[in-house]
Amino acid sequence: MAERDYVFVMTYGRSGSTLLMGILNSIPGWLLRGENRHAMRHLYDFHRSGLAERERVDARRASQPTHPWFGIESFPEADSLHHIRALAEATLLRPEPDTRVSGYKEIRWYDEDLPDYLDFLRQVFPGARFVLNTRRLEDVAASNFWTHKDDPLGRVQRIEDRMLSAAAGLGDVVHRVHYDDYVADPEALRGLFEWLGEDFDAGRVHEIMATPHSRRGKHRDDS
Repeated sequence: MAERDYVFVMTYGRSGSTLLMGILNSIPGWLLRGENRHAMRHLYDFHRSGLAERERVDARRASQPTHPWFGIESFPEADSLHHIRALAEATLLRPEPDTRVSGYKEIRWYDEDLPDYLDFLRQVFPGARFVLNTRRLEDVAASNFWTHKDDPLGRVQRIEDRMLSAAAGLGDVVHRVHYDDYVADPEALRGLFEWLGEDFDAGRVHEIMATPHSRRGKHRDDS
């Protein structure tokens, strides 16, 4: 398995993250996939369950074939992480031969144990970094994605607060960008590119921003 870098976009629905994904995928060697409905969360639950049951049982007794939890005492943590990474690479990420940076964007980062989940992702994908994308919450909550839910503004506020709180514990592993800032002036993304160690090509970014993404039309460019 080729060594590469990993970047994941953390956000919520209708934040402009599909546009951000397009901008990042315009960088040579980048291949970030779209949403997968939190599929990695199932693998996190699998891994966490194996570790929890390994610690719960008496190892000596569980190693006997007469024990109802026979074998769980030897649940192999390192092997589990290795094979989860291989499965994710083969199914969700599917990097191409020239891919330098792999990952995906997801809008479902709302679980209470988010800090633990992020730690898990960093174990599965060594060196993983996270781009946290936000947007003016009143505009987010007014979209059709949220208006049918109870208290849409309060809901997206709680999700954003949870993401920001989890990100605060990761230091420079996370970089925050704000949709309203970079749509008004693409130069607002220059700091992101510096953090990523990539060249900022203003012309290329302008071109991507002029291309329709997701269900939206052409993105505003007031610069």
